[in-house]
Amino acid sequence: MEKDLKDKTIEELEQIVVSLSQPFDFAQGGERAKRVEPKKYLAGYIFSFIHTKNVDEISQITPLSKILRSQLVEQGYFVSQLKIISKLTDPDGTIKYLFELSDGNRIEAVLLFDDGPPDKDIRGQAPIKTFGGRRKTLCISTQVGCAMNCAFCATGKIKLQRNLSAAEIVDQVNVVEKKADRISNVVYMGMGEPLLNYDSVVKSIRILNHPAGKNIGIRHITVSTCGIVPAIKKLAEEEIRPRLVISLNAPTDALRNKLMPINTKYPMKDVLAAANYYQRKAKQRVSFEYVLIKGVNDTVLHARILARSLRDLRCRINLIEFNPHKLCEFEASGGERIWKFAGVLKDVGIKTTIRFKKGRSINAACGQLGADWSA
Repeated sequence: MEKDLKDKTIEELEQIVVSLSQPFDFAQGGERAKRVEPKKYLAGYIFSFIHTKNVDEISQITPLSKILRSQLVEQGYFVSQLKIISKLTDPDGTIKYLFELSDGNRIEAVLLFDDGPPDKDIRGQAPIKTFGGRRKTLCISTQVGCAMNCAFCATGKIKLQRNLSAAEIVDQVNVVEKKADRISNVVYMGMGEPLLNYDSVVKSIRILNHPAGKNIGIRHITVSTCGIVPAIKKLAEEEIRPRLVISLNAPTDALRNKLMPINTKYPMKDVLAAANYYQRKAKQRVSFEYVLIKGVNDTVLHARILARSLRDLRCRINLIEFNPHKLCEFEASGGERIWKFAGVLKDVGIKTTIRFKKGRSINAACGQLGADWSA
C-alpha cells in the first residue's frame, strides 16, 4: 500500500507532492492559493477529493494540473477501491456488505439504521436505554479473520489471515457512502481485533476524523477491543482518542478464560485497570460489552459478581443477546433472563443498554460476521 494515495494522511500527501517538485499553477488556485503554501494546497486537494468525493482514479482529481496527475501515475501512485461481492438486507433495514480485497481475501461491514421508535423489551416497556434520532452507523472490519478465537464468535473460526491497511479500513466507509450517503458513526466492531492492528487503525481514525475529509467527530468513532491492555494504554496517550468499548462477557477470570482465551494473557483486573486509565485520560466513560449466553454467563448471580467487579468504575454496560450461528452450539438468553440481568446492574447504578438484535437473518449481528462463508 506504499503507493496507495488513499492510505496516506494529509501530511504524507504533502511529502509526496513536494517530492515530485511540480511547480504550482497559481491560475488554477485563484487568490486563495496565493495565501497558502502551494504544495500543501495541492495535498489538500488530493485528500479532499479522495475522502469527500470518494474518487478512485487520479484522473478524477481535476483541480490538479494534467502534468501533476501524469507524474503521480508515472511514479506508480494509485487510489485503491474495495470491490463489493454481495449486499444483503435484513427486514429490519440492516445491510451487510461483503468486500473482496486486492489479494482475494474477504471482509464484511454492516450498516445499521437508528431512525425508528425505541425498541421494546419483553414486557412492552422501553428498555433501560435506547439510541434515538436518525443516524447511520457503519460497523467496519480491521483484519481478515481474527486470532482471538472467542468461543461465541464466528469470525474467530476463520483464523487470522492478515491486517487491513488504513486504506482498506477507510474505504469501507467510502464505498458504503456511495450507496447510502453520509455515515454518521463508525464503529470498529467488525472482523478482527482492532488494537492488534494498532498503527493502521489509528491512522484510519485520523483520516476519517480530519476536517478536510470525512470530518467524522471523534466522539462518533468507537473502537471495540477484547482487552489488549498495552494497546489500550497506548491509545490513551494519543492526542486523538475515540470512544472505547471493551468486550468483557464474563464476571470472573475463570469463566472469561473459557469464553475469551486472551484473558489468560490479560486478566480482568489488568483490563479494568487499563479501562480506568483510558477514561481518566480521555475524560469519557468506557463502555463494556457483555454477550449473554443461556446458562453460561447470564444468571442473576453472574450479574451481581459483575456489578461488584465494576463498582470502582464509572462505566456503561451494553448487554447483547448471543446471536446464533452454524459454527457454535451456544443458545441465546431469553428476554426474561436479559431483563433480570439488566435489572441487577441498574439497581446498583450502572448505566445499562440492552442492544436488541439487528441483522440476524443475514448473519450481520454481533459475533456472526464470516459465518456465511467461513469453514
